[in-house]
This record gives sequence, structure tokens and C-alpha cells, in this order.
Amino acid sequence: MLPDTAPLPDAALPDAALPDTTLPGTGGRVGYVLKRYPRLSETFIVSELLAREAAGEDIAIASLRVAGDPRFHAAVAAVQAPVTWVPEVHDVPGLWEALRGGHEDFPGLGAVLPELLALPPTDAAQVLHVARWVRSARITHLHAHFATMATTVARLASRITGVPYSFTAHAKDIFHTSVDRAALRAKLADAHHVVTVSEYNAAWLREQFDVAAARVHRVYNGLDVADFPFTEPRLRNGRVAFVGRLVEKKGLPDLLDAVALLRERGREVPLDIVGAGVLEDTLRRQVQVLSLGDLVTFHGPLPADRVREVLGAASVFAAPCVHAADGDRDGLPTVLLEAMAAGTPCVSTPVTGIPEAVRHGSTGLLVPERDPDALADAIHTLLDDPDLRVRLAVAARRHLERCFDRTVQAAALGRLRRSAGPAPALVGALVGLDVPAPAVAPDGTKGVPEGHRLSPAVGATS
Repeated sequence: MLPDTAPLPDAALPDAALPDTTLPGTGGRVGYVLKRYPRLSETFIVSELLAREAAGEDIAIASLRVAGDPRFHAAVAAVQAPVTWVPEVHDVPGLWEALRGGHEDFPGLGAVLPELLALPPTDAAQVLHVARWVRSARITHLHAHFATMATTVARLASRITGVPYSFTAHAKDIFHTSVDRAALRAKLADAHHVVTVSEYNAAWLREQFDVAAARVHRVYNGLDVADFPFTEPRLRNGRVAFVGRLVEKKGLPDLLDAVALLRERGREVPLDIVGAGVLEDTLRRQVQVLSLGDLVTFHGPLPADRVREVLGAASVFAAPCVHAADGDRDGLPTVLLEAMAAGTPCVSTPVTGIPEAVRHGSTGLLVPERDPDALADAIHTLLDDPDLRVRLAVAARRHLERCFDRTVQAAALGRLRRSAGPAPALVGALVGLDVPAPAVAPDGTKGVPEGHRLSPAVGATS
């Protein structure tokens, strides 16, 4: 149980009005198109599926790749949606065979044939398989996660079948320098609606893509907040926890430098690192160079129940996210929300949507990115002030209950699906537009919500 406390000030709430969580499910069947399902790192998708099913929606899943990792979270077993693994065709003859059958099944296939033939054979054939699945499974709406291959397949299957599609845009799929902006513009313009995980992302997409992004909506990734027992962080183990992929945008080198600085100041701070990634060897070498082998533990990837144990025991959760050199950055890390739900005080950086959850001095602490000194100061402050830890943790939990519970998310997603989509003529017109991104002021502030100022590099992302 949470201790009694005053309600959060309005400044701690998102700018958007909270959705009504009482909307019932309606008829029709939502077909999720996912690159790979289930996936250990994508707990937010499993949570979303469970929430929509609990709201009464009928769901089916098409996985474009077989899940190669035998590890998965226990919650996957609770998902009722049937899963279809879409066949993979790796050669041109296989694609021609799929196309031959497609012309018989879908008379309008010729209209999208140029786009199909521009895809790798596997992706093109999977478009046709998904289109047939839409008919056989009686799908009435398609939804994909990430504005990459899954949305490419969903969009073209939608055009072939006439069934509307939507997708959720996250972070790397829109910010990375490798993103095909013309393809992303078409996906935005053709969609019945588009979901993204923060107000920052929504503002950025509207700035960059103007009218093509007119149907972008912010819907936060939700948690089953009640599934995270809240414990006061007054008495914890004195450890700092990090959970996430070991990649540049997570900012782990700064966290290791901060731990080294704390040791220099006479404070021994053990650090638990949960996750794997391309930088693991580099980070292990940094630990050796800084002589932190006795303080830093690499746990590797862990299932959800073990992650919760690590989060619930830690005195501080650190998410020192940064803008990566390739443009990649976090949208709003789900594990940050999980730590807040568990009552673990958080220190992070004001990157993309993070300030929408971690309100500095209210629901957590924020420090500038790539600033180990400031990060060390914030960790030290939290470890030395149990009253501050409790105050931040209680406010963070209440913020999550009001804005990030998955029942709120499911209601918003259901309402968007039931909303009127664009007229077909409008969609066709939008796809053909070549609208330049609006100019961004030198300080990067044009059109961005208060507290979400863009760096000049963001406006230059291509």
C-alpha cells in the first residue's frame, strides 16, 4: 500500500487529457503484425496485448520471423491471441509463385506491384501471405509495432485487402540516420492512425512530416501497475540498478564513470547491470580500466520476474540515456516505468519523452546527458536522503497509476481503432506529397512542448 500523500501537482501530469478507461470493446478483429513474437526484450507488446484482450478486443498475431530465443516471459502464456508464423521465401522463384497466386486472390494487386517488387523477396512474399491471413482470420484492422519491416508489410497488405492499418512508432525506427524518410512519410500518410510513445515523439513527427503526420497520437506504453508491489525505498540494499540493452543510447559509459567518481569521493556504490548488447565487451574493459570489478556485476538478460527482483531491491535506478551518434535515442524506456512502479527512485536524462515520466524534483531526478559528474551527484543525493527517496517514489507511483496504467493505454488504442479514418482519396493525395520538413529554429524549439526542447542535431536528422 502507498503511504498517504498529497496528490501530484498538475505540472507532474502529461499535457494531454487522460483517456476514459471505461470504454467497452467492440466488434471486429485486430491483427497484430510483428517482426518476431514473442521477444524477451519487448515486454511492452505483451502487456499491450493483454490489456486489449482484457478490454474485450479480439486479437490475432502474425509473426514475420520465428522467435529464435527460447527464453520468454511468463506473461506470454496469458495471451489468448492465436499466433501465425508467416512463411519466409528466400528466393525469386518463390516470390513469383506467391505473386501468381496473389493475382488470383486479389484483383487489385497490380496497383501495389511496383512497391512489392522493390522489396526483398522475403518481405514481398510475406505481404501476400499476410493479405491472405487477413481474409482467412477475418481481420478487420491491422496494427504493427515499429515503423520498419512490420509496418511495411502491414501497409501493403492493407492496400491489397482494403483493411485499414495503424502502427506504433518508438525510437530507432524514426530517429536513426538510416531511416528512409520517404518510406516513413508514406507509412504515416496511409495509416488509419499512428501511435507513438511520447509527446516528444509526436511533436517531432509533426515537425518533420507536417500533414503526413496529421493522424499521429501519443499513447504511452502501459504497465499493469498493480502487478508491481510498491515498497518504500527507505530501507534498500544501497545498490544502483541498470536494465536495458548495452548500446550507445543507454549511456552506460557515463554510469560507470559516475560509479568511479563516487569511489574517488569515498562512496562505494555497487552497480547491477541487466541486459546484453554490442557494447558489452567495451563496457567490461571500461570496468577493468576503472578498477570497478568488485562493484559492477553483469547479470546478462533476465526474465521479467528476476528483473522485478533487481528493481525492487535497488536503492536507485539509473537510466543515463543519450542521443547516439547515429541519431538513435530512447523513446521512453519501459523499464524506467517499471522501476517507478516498484518504488525505486530514478535518475535519468531529459532525452525525448523521459521528462514526461520523470519530472525533475517531483517524480525523480534529471541530469544533463553525458555528464558523469552530475550523475554521480544525483546518485549520491538519493543514496544519502531516504526522505527524498520516499517522496519521489510515492509521487512517481501515483503518476504511473494516473497516466501509465495499461488500462488507460488499451482504452485509448480501442478508441483510435473505432475512430473514423481518412477518406481514400485523401490518403492517395498524401502519399504523393513531397512536403519539406518545417524549419527548426537554431535552438531547436519550434513546435515542441514545454520541457521537451530539441537539440539542433534532432532537426538535422535525415
